[in-house]
Amino acid sequence: MNLRNSTLAAVLAIVALIGGTAQADQLSDIKKKGEIVVGVLGTDEPNSFVDPKTREIVGYEVDLAKAIANRLGVKLTLKQLAVAARIPELEQGRVDLLAASLTHNKEREGKIDFSLTTFITGQKVLVRKDSNITSVPQLAGKKVLTVKGGTQEPNLRKAVPSAEVVTFETTGQAFVALQQGKGTGYVNDEVSILADYAKLGPAQKDFVILPENLSIEPLDRKSVV
Repeated sequence: MNLRNSTLAAVLAIVALIGGTAQADQLSDIKKKGEIVVGVLGTDEPNSFVDPKTREIVGYEVDLAKAIANRLGVKLTLKQLAVAARIPELEQGRVDLLAASLTHNKEREGKIDFSLTTFITGQKVLVRKDSNITSVPQLAGKKVLTVKGGTQEPNLRKAVPSAEVVTFETTGQAFVALQQGKGTGYVNDEVSILADYAKLGPAQKDFVILPENLSIEPLDRKSVV
């Protein structure tokens, strides 16, 4: 299935979810106000990030959000959220949907409803080459950087219990800290790690992505209360 057809299938599934399993008045309220508020990260390329030329939030998840708004015939409003704020913002009704790189797991199922999974990725570790680390277990006792409030931290602690985990508000901050030498490794979803690695330019020679995954992450692009 190509990306266009995959995106369309995801949109149809999500719209069906909104109408079928969410509270009966939620869809009615969205249509009545003529607006759907979608929570996004805006810091997670290529899913949602700020275009440096237009300063607008763009990306795959934004495209899905636009398609859903068009399908419902309402205005789209994007609300940028921190990773740790995603579920609380949804639970408190400050956003109608999340399109924010949210992993679908059993713990979260107890709080919110998920769409069908639309993207699957792994979590990987980017390390400084001068650390001589070639596998995940070698991170034991090392300072590893990641974002606060995602699945990266618990997955890392499970894989390497003795690693010293340092968290940041955004993945971008953690990535910059790695470049500044404030840690040995940096954990993120594979697709985002690859995007970050590409940004290093000539400095790529100083870093390496470890081959094994910390976990496999099924991402559900829209989640509803």
